[in-house]
Amino acid sequence: MSNEEKLNQEPNPTKPITKYTAELIGTMVLVLLGCGSAVIAGYNLGYLGIAFAFGLSVMVMIYAFGGISGCHINPAITISMLVSGKISARDTAFYIAFQCVGAIIGASILYAIVTGIPNYNIAVNGLGQNSYSTEATGFSLASVLITEIVLTFIFVLVVHGTTHNRAPKGFAGVAIGSALTLVHLIGIPITGTSVNPARSLGPAVIVGIFDNTVALNQLWLFLAAPLIGGILAALVWKAFK
Repeated sequence: MSNEEKLNQEPNPTKPITKYTAELIGTMVLVLLGCGSAVIAGYNLGYLGIAFAFGLSVMVMIYAFGGISGCHINPAITISMLVSGKISARDTAFYIAFQCVGAIIGASILYAIVTGIPNYNIAVNGLGQNSYSTEATGFSLASVLITEIVLTFIFVLVVHGTTHNRAPKGFAGVAIGSALTLVHLIGIPITGTSVNPARSLGPAVIVGIFDNTVALNQLWLFLAAPLIGGILAALVWKAFK
């Protein structure tokens, strides 16, 4: 029996809308918990705690939704999977659309929560949006671009490797979550770490609505750089196969 015949005999194949909804919820959780850790508990957690919050958020979502949608919850991963031939163009478009909506919902929920904090000011405290400033951090635009491209490349390459059929089964979530934690440890002092266009989009949109900041003006970088990194990871992974 061919693989196609086996697939057709699957008793309960996953409906497209179910996969897309899983991507929406997963991305919402990532933004809410990851960015929330920075906004609500960042003072106590520090960079290490925030990095773990993002890594753990991805890890638990992989185990929750990996069997449904693959749990990309990141347009850079989805584009990388398209380039490597692992997902259709139609699914790619819907995955990214639902990821972006989920990120905006997650940021909106976070904003609704933090407005209940005494003395919270979105102009001062933000929503964990990504940004860069040569004056504040000392890193140039070129440094920021290189950082986001390379960190995304590393992270997405881990995704390709740990989800390969020859990789040890059951450990992809741990490896991917750990990789995201590691890249955050480097990236937080530079940009807050994006490596995920949807994660950057959600907070930037909400901050842009309620406060006149540079978040939306700088968003292009956090959309473009991770996508470039994801494409590079796909090309390198295809060369390994």
